[in-house]
Amino acid sequence: MADFKTASQTMMILLRFSRRLWVRVALMALLSVVAAVSALFLEEFIPKDLRARFQPDTVMPILTILASGMLAVSTFSLNVMVSAHNAAAAQATPRAHRILLADTTTQSVLATFIGAFVYALTSIILLRAGLDGGGSSVTVLIFTVAVVVLVILALLRWIDHLSDLGSMDATLRMTEAEARASLQLTRRAPALRASPLTAETLIPTEATPIPSPRSGYLQFIDVAHMHEAIKKSEARIYIHTAPGQFLLTGQPVAYATGLTEKQGKAVQNSLTIGQHRTFEQDATYGLLVLSEIASRALSPGINDPGTAIDVIARQERLLWNWAGAEEAKGDPKFPRIFVPELSRNEMIQSAFSSTARDGAGTIEVTCRLLHALRVLQDAPDPALAKAAARMSETARQYAEEALTLKSEKETMRQAHNAPRLG
Repeated sequence: MADFKTASQTMMILLRFSRRLWVRVALMALLSVVAAVSALFLEEFIPKDLRARFQPDTVMPILTILASGMLAVSTFSLNVMVSAHNAAAAQATPRAHRILLADTTTQSVLATFIGAFVYALTSIILLRAGLDGGGSSVTVLIFTVAVVVLVILALLRWIDHLSDLGSMDATLRMTEAEARASLQLTRRAPALRASPLTAETLIPTEATPIPSPRSGYLQFIDVAHMHEAIKKSEARIYIHTAPGQFLLTGQPVAYATGLTEKQGKAVQNSLTIGQHRTFEQDATYGLLVLSEIASRALSPGINDPGTAIDVIARQERLLWNWAGAEEAKGDPKFPRIFVPELSRNEMIQSAFSSTARDGAGTIEVTCRLLHALRVLQDAPDPALAKAAARMSETARQYAEEALTLKSEKETMRQAHNAPRLG
């Protein structure tokens, strides 16, 4: 994920666009057509003896094999990708499907296969149409050799990637990476480099609400664009809705003072609202997706406590590293815009509440969860430590109700009351 600390909506849209599967495929296909057509314009630079030696019949069998082979490989690879994504959505969480769709390795490999097919097909059409001019066969052969090398490298890369495509390990690894990037943003750019909106922040009584232009999840706040819109005035904007929250059309998303109607429209246009939660600025979403994977693993149909324990360890590592990371210092870059601080309680709730509930009857999951929460109570961030302590008590209460054996309850209590490491 890109660094969004100075990002605009345009950068965000371009990044999302670039991570769509069809974009790379279309670009590679276009490049293939350009390579095939360019052979027509390079024939005058080919020596006459090479023109006589390499005729269209020399290249045609290679192109035919390449076209038919790449069509089959592309179809097979797409089927494998769809099957792997469906398996990941069924075993982990449906939210994992959108993460896997942005896998750059899969996109690059499929783009190479389809691009090679388009190149071979275009070259066959040009040669069969007699547009080669007698010399383009040489350049077509050179390009064909280059394409074959790219295909071989892509095949090797694809074989290695298929070893864990759609597996639980790969899904967890990619989800953790997305969660880490979102959390790191809050350290590099706390409150999106605006002034933090805290419980002590007083919103003036004369402030007017800024309604949400549409219903959906608040995905992205372009603070820089807002600042540009109000910099020549004394206006102040108090955004009380954090990225990731659901809004309804007309519901206040912020309050502002001193805004003109034009500036109010600019503020609304600075908000990206969509159908799904995304990772760019939503720091708790990755933690929530990981917890969904743990809950799915604990369901009776799957009954995989090992995956739930793995998720707890990943969550523990993410939160500990976040708490220990150095936060950017200095005055806010956008002092007249107020953005909510990241809620430590929401972080802990998103990470562990469902696991505490769904894993309460499994002693090994409960003990591992209590251990993680005990460690996080020694985190460098005091608010996060307090939230971890509250969640530890909640997990204990869940376990008291769910565990049936006295011995397991005693083991759980010992884990809950174990001395802290700090």
